[in-house]
Formats: sequence, C-alpha cells, structure tokens
Amino acid sequence: MKITAIKTAATLGHGMHLWVRVETDEGISGLGECVHGGVQAIAIIHELRAGLIGRDPLQIDAIFEELRRGHVFDGGFAGALITALTGIELALWDLKGKALGAPVYALLGGKFRDSIRVYADCQVEPSMDFGEIERVVQGVVARGFTALKIDLDIGAYTGDRSRAHGRVKDAFNHTADQWEHERMLELVDMTTRAAGRDVAVAVDVHTRLDVPSAIRLARDLQQFHLLWLEEPVPPENIDAMREVKRASATPICAGENLYLRHGFRDLIVKQAVDIIMPDIPKCGGLSECRKIANLAELYYIPFAPHNVASPIGTMASAHVCASVPNFLVLEFHWLHRDYWRTITADGEDIIKDGYIALSERPGIGVELNEAVARAHQFPGTAWFE
Repeated sequence: MKITAIKTAATLGHGMHLWVRVETDEGISGLGECVHGGVQAIAIIHELRAGLIGRDPLQIDAIFEELRRGHVFDGGFAGALITALTGIELALWDLKGKALGAPVYALLGGKFRDSIRVYADCQVEPSMDFGEIERVVQGVVARGFTALKIDLDIGAYTGDRSRAHGRVKDAFNHTADQWEHERMLELVDMTTRAAGRDVAVAVDVHTRLDVPSAIRLARDLQQFHLLWLEEPVPPENIDAMREVKRASATPICAGENLYLRHGFRDLIVKQAVDIIMPDIPKCGGLSECRKIANLAELYYIPFAPHNVASPIGTMASAHVCASVPNFLVLEFHWLHRDYWRTITADGEDIIKDGYIALSERPGIGVELNEAVARAHQFPGTAWFE
C-alpha cells in the first residue's frame, strides 16, 4: 500500500478545525483533524505532501519523526508545523486501523477502560448571579456529565486597556486586584454550590495571573476541593508554575500550550503540575501523547487532555485515553454548537451520559458528514484539495 494523495479542508468551530485526508492506491483512506494550526498549517501540509507520496502509510512513527527532524529548522519542535504533522498522524492511524480491520486503541496496545469520562466546558460569565449559574450547571448535569469547567479570567484582554464590568484594567498586567480576586472566589462558590458534591468542578484562568496572584487564588480555592485550577500562570516558565503548585493543595493542571514529549519533559520531571493536559489533535498526535502520558505516569501524574476538537478528533483522543492507565477525564467544548451531532456521518452524539463509549469500528470509528461540515467551511480555504 502506498500513499497517493494528501488533501485538506477546514471548518469553522473553535477557531479552525483542519481536516486531513490521506488516500492510498488500494482505495483505503484515513481522516485526521488538528486544531489551533491556522491557515499556516494548511500551507505546511501542502508543502509536506511531496515527501509523503509513495510512502507506506502504516509506518506512522517513522514518517512523523522523519518529517519532524527534517524540518527542525522550520519549527519542528512546536507550533504550526507540529500541528500540521498531528493532522497527518491522526489520518494515518485512522487509515491503519481500517487497513488492518482494528480500532485504533487495539493498535495502541489495548484498553484499560471501555468508556471515557468527559467534562463539559460551560459558559459561566463573570456577571452571572447564583440563579443564572445554577441554570447553566443544571443543564450540564441533566445531560449526564459528572464534571464541568468554568472560566475565571475576568474581562477582555485585548488592546492596551480594557473595561471589565465598568472597571478599567491594564490588559498586559497579570496582577489580580482585590475585586477581581474576590469575584473569582464568588464564582467558584456559586458554581460548586450549584453542582453539589457529586459533580466535580474545574476552573481555568487561561494563563492570566502572575505568581503571587496565582498563589493567593490557589490557596483561597482550597476550601472548594476543585478538580483543578488550570494554567494559573503563563506556560513559558515551568519554575514559576512549580512555585504555584508547591504553595497550595489545590491541584494545578497545565500543558495545552506545549508540544511533543520534549515540551512536557520539564513540566513532568520537575513535577511542576499535579495534572497534565496535552491537546492531542494539536501537540503531536496519538502516538506522541501516549508517550507523554506514560512519562507522566512515572511521577503518578494524571492525564486529562485538553480538547476543542470535533467528534472526529475527540474520538481519536478517546482511543489514547483508553490506552493509558493514568487517564482522568477528557474535555468537551461544544455544548453550544448544534452541529456537534450532525457533523458525523451517523448523526449521533458520541457522548452519552457524560461518557464516550469506545467505537469497535476499524480506525478512529467516526466519519465526517461532508455536507454538514462544508456548510461551516472556513472562509478562503479549499475543500479537500
């Protein structure tokens, strides 16, 4: 079997969802998805095609590493190039599963669990009162989720100054003032009361705080027994993240902005977080993220992937989550997108009662409904060309 074509398409979703189709001379094709690569990832994939045509598509790790090392001076360690390679890698795993008649998890070494717990990223706004938050939480719980996440970063962070709820805030300063700090605590208090003890709550500040603000927040959040506090400080400084982690019993989760196992090495080895969250359809793909999870397991660090992908990328991530022992929970970011169900060929929700049942179909196990997807085509992009 030889690769004959690499084609791309892009859909509006959480930014851009980039689809990659790998075709072969035996009529078997695989579909992959990657996120946060932008239009530059499309250009990179098209540039890489010449080196893929005629290759054996089953040699996934060798193809990935050869392309990565061959472009190390072009960004072969992070960013859009890795994301582009990730889209190709997911497509190759889908293709390999179909060629061998096996689900991807079986090719990754088998499964530790039959279903994958999912948490819902839900829209709790800083201006909401308890009644409004309770309605949001009850809607999530009614769909069977046993875990959810809310955002705590308050106000827009664009331009040099922004108005956050009638207050002027410097958009570049990472210090939380007293009002902001206390409002974050109030939001958590209301959300955890609405959720009750049977629903785990995680919170995210999207790297917006400096170290003293993050430590103060983490310490004051201890009383709520959160699932985690996500990315309290910017990701560039692992030692700063470790200072926050060491200062509080609130679990710290980070990693969505890192790439490859090399990018996670210091975060894990320095034990700078309690939980890691690689974005599987962004930071290297299925084989790479399984290696990241295995490295984390050496330090007894749970694996809770970040995920803004469609059902295709989400199911691909679920295969990895099934194949490692230290999986905790997987993110779901499409609560308010109606085409979550209709974008798949089956037209069914892959999440039922807060869990994803692993597909036993060959490959990833989910196909794209191109008619629905193309209705949301990313402006200015070609469709599987």
